[in-house]
Amino acid sequence: MYPNAPLGGGDYYFSIGSVEAFERKLDEAQRELGIPSHERIPVAYHDEVSAFSYLLNFAPTLLFAGVLFYLSRKAGGSGGGGGVLGFGKSRARMFNQDTAVKVKFKDVAGMDEAKQEIMEFVSFLKEPAKYEKLGAKIPRGAILSGPPGTGKTLLAKATAGEANVPFFSVSGSEFVEMFVGVGSSRVRDLFATAKKNAPSIVFIDEIDAIGKARGSKRSMGGNDERENTLNQLLVEMDGFGTHEHIVVLAGTNRADVLDPALMRPGRFDRHIAIDRPDVGGRKGIFLVHLKPLKLSDKLPEVETFAHKLAVLTPGFSGADIANVCNEAALHAARNSHEAVEETDFESAIERVIVGLERKSRLLSPDEKKTVAYHEAGHAICGWFLEHADPLLKVSIIPRGVGALGYAQYLPPDRYLMSIPQMLDRICMTLGGRVSEEIFFGTGNVTTGAQDDLQKITRLAFEAVSNYGMNDVVGPVSYGGARATDERWQKPFSEKTGETLDAEVRKMIV
Repeated sequence: MYPNAPLGGGDYYFSIGSVEAFERKLDEAQRELGIPSHERIPVAYHDEVSAFSYLLNFAPTLLFAGVLFYLSRKAGGSGGGGGVLGFGKSRARMFNQDTAVKVKFKDVAGMDEAKQEIMEFVSFLKEPAKYEKLGAKIPRGAILSGPPGTGKTLLAKATAGEANVPFFSVSGSEFVEMFVGVGSSRVRDLFATAKKNAPSIVFIDEIDAIGKARGSKRSMGGNDERENTLNQLLVEMDGFGTHEHIVVLAGTNRADVLDPALMRPGRFDRHIAIDRPDVGGRKGIFLVHLKPLKLSDKLPEVETFAHKLAVLTPGFSGADIANVCNEAALHAARNSHEAVEETDFESAIERVIVGLERKSRLLSPDEKKTVAYHEAGHAICGWFLEHADPLLKVSIIPRGVGALGYAQYLPPDRYLMSIPQMLDRICMTLGGRVSEEIFFGTGNVTTGAQDDLQKITRLAFEAVSNYGMNDVVGPVSYGGARATDERWQKPFSEKTGETLDAEVRKMIV
């Protein structure tokens, strides 16, 4: 373009690299042409962006909003507000007549009293008029407490299978999340759903996750959310009307740590303790788990065989017995047996007690000799001591993680232990260590007695500090080894601790 030259009209399109370079070259060209500054070509910029470019710029934002909307609809799809993204909605699973729950009360054995208590709850919900005409009120709830594997959750599953009312099952840990207020919201949602479906049963497994006593000195920061959840649970259980047929069941291994307000009558009216079964209970559990197995014709009648297995498994829980039966079937299949034989059950019991046989662990002749004398020491002491448990088997086959040998006993179902019985147990447990000292010399004892020493130290400490079986310490109880381990501060003075150490050592040595 030149000064005073006619414009051709129209638009011209061309690409430029750098805006600064374009303006600089344009000024240089006009200056070389002698064009005055007031007549030079003006440069103006206009943004012309297509709709596609706008959409491309907003695509991440739109995508994020769409994902949030999808998650919100998915989380709250089954009803209820549930809070942001449905975090406040209960995670409880509902079982009803349309849900196939295969576990029934006939599948639960070894806890007749507890089963009777739970069956009464189911009966009340099925036939409330039978009780109400006599003026009876349904208990608000029941706590199922006991060691792990004793059948608390199994009993709850049987309740779901037997009750013709909606059954809501949830774990205590599912109430609390990282967001404040989620636990309380889930509790409200759970009980609102239960009231809509009344009569109904609510089962909270591992309730100690939210039901621990409030105001504990051991509680640190971040505990407020759990306490808020517990407070909401207390409020909801108080909110039942007499016309609302809702029962709350809960399971825990640690009933001693639960908040007293949760355990009081009016909330959990009944405390059902489920302990490890006795020999009769173990027999009933074996009968349940032997039923689906293909047993060998060489085995005795099933009632007799179940009683024999019950005698061979003292202290076993229901879960242990179920594991024994399953391991026996696996052992039979592993060895290509046509049916499950008695040897399969013997191997399964040994595996549950002391672990898998370690055929790859090769012991030297000296080590085998040491283990043999060690286990023989246990056997000899058990034979001559009056209150020792009957000895069933002694083996020097390595099993489990660290056991190079083991002695299997058959203790009776004993609920009390006297001082002579406790002393005989300590002597029998120390028999392996003493045998090594006699045959190999005091300077040649091995580390094989470590587990034995731990057992007798724990037993002696319980006798002195918890059971009042020491004349020097006296008839006092400091809560035992478990209580002293769980507290930041020992429940006794330093001087008393020294006395306890001395008396424990005196009792063992």
